[in-house]
Amino acid sequence: MGNQYDALAGFFLQVPIDIFGVFQTNLQHGRYQGHKAQPTTKGGVLIALKGEANFAYDGVSYLMSPGKAIIGGYNRHFEIAVNSAEFEYFLVHFLPVAPKEDKANLVREVHLLHIDMDAGLLQVMKQLRRYSTELGQIELLEKKTLFYQLVNKTLTYERYLQNRESHSMMEQTIEHIRQHYMEPITLEGLAEQHGMKGKYFSHLFQKYTGIGPIHYLIEYRMKVAYELLVTTPFAVRDIARNVGYPDAYYFSRLFKKHYGMSPTALKRGE
Repeated sequence: MGNQYDALAGFFLQVPIDIFGVFQTNLQHGRYQGHKAQPTTKGGVLIALKGEANFAYDGVSYLMSPGKAIIGGYNRHFEIAVNSAEFEYFLVHFLPVAPKEDKANLVREVHLLHIDMDAGLLQVMKQLRRYSTELGQIELLEKKTLFYQLVNKTLTYERYLQNRESHSMMEQTIEHIRQHYMEPITLEGLAEQHGMKGKYFSHLFQKYTGIGPIHYLIEYRMKVAYELLVTTPFAVRDIARNVGYPDAYYFSRLFKKHYGMSPTALKRGE
């Protein structure tokens, strides 16, 4: 994947995780060496709330101040140097259910990101603290749901910052695809809407979403087709036309390549 926010989003989509402690900590000026001798046993989502501090993972230092976040840091030697009179941060510990999987390597890396310190974020953190010691299954589910909200807010804001100039353009394109997926759409046509050349527009779109615009269009069409196949009585050829493919045979080949089964087999429940 082309960027860390997209790679992290893929990780949290694919890898089951467990949520552990939720903490809000205030440190005074000085050095703290809690994990200098022994490495950390959990990954974390860490958000700076007040003051300034250097967080060093295996000797690599990250300057933390309000609006900055770190995701990862599992199995790392770790220490903090508080530069200001005091430093406050919010932390949620997590770990992949199977931490030895290759996909879990991202948890060992340290990802310095940015987050919008808005009212929505503060509310999510407040609710996470509320559920931090609950033991009921519903409450544990709520805690995990809130954790994913926290991660999503962090990654979404980082994507916005890294694509600030093209953010509005990309969102307009995504909305256009969702509204007109059943019509003929080309890369050149999408690019022309913004007065750009296709190659550069495709580069910006892939940087923003992680995939190219035509790939995004195909993915969206296939998802709509899947829903229509399992929820409506329409024939495959009609569904193909409804998602922008007048050639039902081409649609069937594309659908099978995407889902590993033909649309007819899915419709029959095979």
